[in-house]
Amino acid sequence: MTTQEVANRYMELEKQGKWMEIQDELYSTDVVCTEPEHAAAMGMQTVTKGLDAIKAKAQAWNEGIAEMHGGYCSEPVIGGDFFSVAMGMDCTMKNGQRMKMDEIAVFGVKDGKIVTEQFFF
Repeated sequence: MTTQEVANRYMELEKQGKWMEIQDELYSTDVVCTEPEHAAAMGMQTVTKGLDAIKAKAQAWNEGIAEMHGGYCSEPVIGGDFFSVAMGMDCTMKNGQRMKMDEIAVFGVKDGKIVTEQFFF
């Protein structure tokens, strides 16, 4: 798949709330995720390598959420082997803290798979 096709499929699955399917179908097994340095203060790893580790990180994050109040994801912008989306969520964590987060996500594509994801928030 081209970068545009990967982005289109990402959006198709995102609109259905199929986040695990996005990872299963579109991510390389060697994918690398980079979070901003200040994410460490939120208890998040700043670099996660490998699909299994990224899935575990996502599962841990989801398990910390008590209630989702809303979220969004913009249409993708394509640039060469990359696409980006603006996304956000409004949720209450299990510790009672309500969190509103807006971010830019940039995905690198190679050989029809997402090989990098980087988040800016």
